[in-house]
Amino acid sequence: MPTAKQTIRTGAARLVGRRFLGSQGGGAAVDFALVLLPFLVVLMAIIESAVFLLAGQVLQTSATNAARLILTGQAQNAGDTAAQFKNTVCATLTVMFNCASNLYVDVESFSSFSNISLPSPTNSNGTVNSGSFGSTPGNPGDIVVVRLIYQWPILATGLGFWGKNANTLVATVAFRNEPYGSAT
Repeated sequence: MPTAKQTIRTGAARLVGRRFLGSQGGGAAVDFALVLLPFLVVLMAIIESAVFLLAGQVLQTSATNAARLILTGQAQNAGDTAAQFKNTVCATLTVMFNCASNLYVDVESFSSFSNISLPSPTNSNGTVNSGSFGSTPGNPGDIVVVRLIYQWPILATGLGFWGKNANTLVATVAFRNEPYGSAT
């Protein structure tokens, strides 16, 4: 036969067990823990996509501004080399970009718009194909295509959405050079 002490312990254990199973005080914490990880993953994807789109717009604006130097003949009259032109482009980019290693500049000139044929800026594995890039700003009246190619690093690669470490941003401007004269 159980003693009075054992009966009190057993009764107390049953009472605590019922209270624990019937308690709903931690339900909100459990719900929050279940929803937190998917919420953070979606939030990270939204933020990274927004920054990627902003970077694309900044790169396009920089390409347009740099192309204006060729369009008006300023780059040609100054005798800018490919490296000098790239430095001019980098000066207009914000702190979002690493010009030294991730930015590629391709300037090609053509006799007419129908003759424009540009190779893909990337290989089949997603790396930049910089071997086909040129630096020919053309003469007055020539058709010129300026492309800025940037390997944008993906921060959330571990989430499994993209399956790669970088996306390629390409900003392109096509125009006909103005009939500029030489600098005097």
